[in-house]
Amino acid sequence: MKNFIYITFIALLFISCKQKSETKIAEPELSIADKIANAHGFENWKNVTEIRFTFNVDRDSSHFERTWNWKPKTNDVVMMTTKDTITYNRKSIDSLSMRADQGFINDKFWLLVPFQLVWDEGTTISNPIKAEAPISKTEINKITLTYANDGGYTPGDAYDLFYTDDFLIKEWIFRKGNQKEPSMITTFENHQDFKGIKIALKHKKQDENWNLHFTSIKIILE
Repeated sequence: MKNFIYITFIALLFISCKQKSETKIAEPELSIADKIANAHGFENWKNVTEIRFTFNVDRDSSHFERTWNWKPKTNDVVMMTTKDTITYNRKSIDSLSMRADQGFINDKFWLLVPFQLVWDEGTTISNPIKAEAPISKTEINKITLTYANDGGYTPGDAYDLFYTDDFLIKEWIFRKGNQKEPSMITTFENHQDFKGIKIALKHKKQDENWNLHFTSIKIILE
C-alpha cells in the first residue's frame, strides 16, 4: 500500500512538472516602433562604439556633403566639411557647436530614422493602417510619427512612414509643423547591412533630379 501511494505521488509530481514546463509565460507584444527598429538591426546598436558616415545631397548640378564621426556611448561628435572641422560633445553644446549639432541631428535622423522611433521622447506614433505609398503607389503599411510642439530643433513636425510587412521603411512623407500638405516625399532605397545595422543608402524624390545618399559608412563595435 505504501508503495502504491509513493508511486501515485511520483506520477502526480511528474504530471504537475510537465504541465508547468508546457506553460509558457506570455511575452509582451512589441510596439510597432520596436518592430521597425529591430527589423533594421536595433538589437545590435548596443555594441556600437563609433559610427562614421558622409551625408550627401545632389540637386541638379550641385553637390553638398559633410562627414561625421560619432561615438554614441560618450556623445563625442566630429563634423568635417570642405571648410571646417568641428569637434564637440553633445552634453555641452555652446554657440559654436550648436549649428554643427543641428546638422548632425538632421543627418543622423536620415541615417537612423528607424531607431529614432524608439530613441526620441515627446512623440506620438499612430496605429498602423494600410495605405497607398505616395511614390510607388503600392498599398503597404503606414504609421505617423508626430513630435511635440516644444523642444528639439524642429518641434511639431510629422512623418508618415510607409513600410512593408518585413518592417523595412520604403518611403516617407515629411510634413513641417504637422501641416496637412507634404513638405517632402522621398524613397528609402538600397538597404545595406553594416555590422548588423540595416541602412537605406539612397533617398530620391519623384520626378526631380534630387538624390540624398550616404557614403563612407563605417561602424565600429566594442
